[in-house]
Amino acid sequence: MVCLNIGELNVKILILGASYGSLLSTKLLMAGHDVTLVCLPEEADLINAEGTVVRMTLRGEDAPRLIRSGDQPGSLNALTPPDADPDAYDLIALAMQEPQYRAAPVRALLGRIAASRKPCLSIMNMPPLPYLQRIEGLDTGALTDCFTDASVWDGFDPGCMSLCSPDPQAFRPPEEKLNFLHVGLPTNFKAAAFADDAHTAILRTLEADIAAVRLDGKDVPVKLRLHDSIFVPLAKWSMLLTGNYRCVTRGEARAIREAVHGDIEQSRAIYSWVDALARSLGADATDQVPFEKYANAAQSLLKPSSAARAIYAGAKDIERVDKLVQAIAASRGLQLDAVDEIVATVDAKLAANRAA
Repeated sequence: MVCLNIGELNVKILILGASYGSLLSTKLLMAGHDVTLVCLPEEADLINAEGTVVRMTLRGEDAPRLIRSGDQPGSLNALTPPDADPDAYDLIALAMQEPQYRAAPVRALLGRIAASRKPCLSIMNMPPLPYLQRIEGLDTGALTDCFTDASVWDGFDPGCMSLCSPDPQAFRPPEEKLNFLHVGLPTNFKAAAFADDAHTAILRTLEADIAAVRLDGKDVPVKLRLHDSIFVPLAKWSMLLTGNYRCVTRGEARAIREAVHGDIEQSRAIYSWVDALARSLGADATDQVPFEKYANAAQSLLKPSSAARAIYAGAKDIERVDKLVQAIAASRGLQLDAVDEIVATVDAKLAANRAA
């Protein structure tokens, strides 16, 4: 049973992406807000018929809970990109993988979202170009090649774009239906404030309402944490370069734990270098996550990253935060051999997939 104490404001949220996006949507539904998921037709039909299911273990419990959307006070529906009207929502979350935004129906929806000037919260690992444009002194024109198609972000007002670090680890188990998500590491979403205080106020409402939710009197993991600094979500870059992208090797894929702990000193060096790059952009050490904390969390990550799984399944494009970090560093006269090797390895695997 869900118990909550929400304010008077009912926020309507449009989330692009029904896989990882269903984790955020479940938290919002439990807090009493209404969510629409944008997804493929077969996903939309299944979600509208059966709802979504998120499997998560609460602190202090051994057996995971199945949290069903239909049991929550908020309402959920799903639709395809051509049917989505951004003007009907208070907040829009971007939870698809970056390469998916170039698909014609999604690109058209992005154009309507940009024109609506609604606040957009990205929960991609790859920060949208309009968000990067909020970083003073960063030449974003030199970064377009890091995106599958950077032109999809044309027309967005950077002030209407914020970024939320997708720190919780979650995936769709292959043996389950498309409306099922398993949460392996129930950490928090860390969101940066918008440029507009009115937009940020929406996030503050959602943060408080999600924090107030109880399940059978117990706290529910995966909170939304709002931060004033626009650099807080960049802390994820160190984790991605140290763990996620290093799951891709010249041979077979490896688990995140192996990538991090197989050579812990090299992992520490990569992590520290990426942290230093973020600080050169304006981040503070308090915006970042200590390496020891990340390395400890990586001990429980026994599968390859989603990026690695996609590559070894034949993907021709993935989110290239590794390439983005390399390009930003180069623009500031910085370079690290280990990062160059990560980018070269991922480049080679993707080239092989395209050739195939």
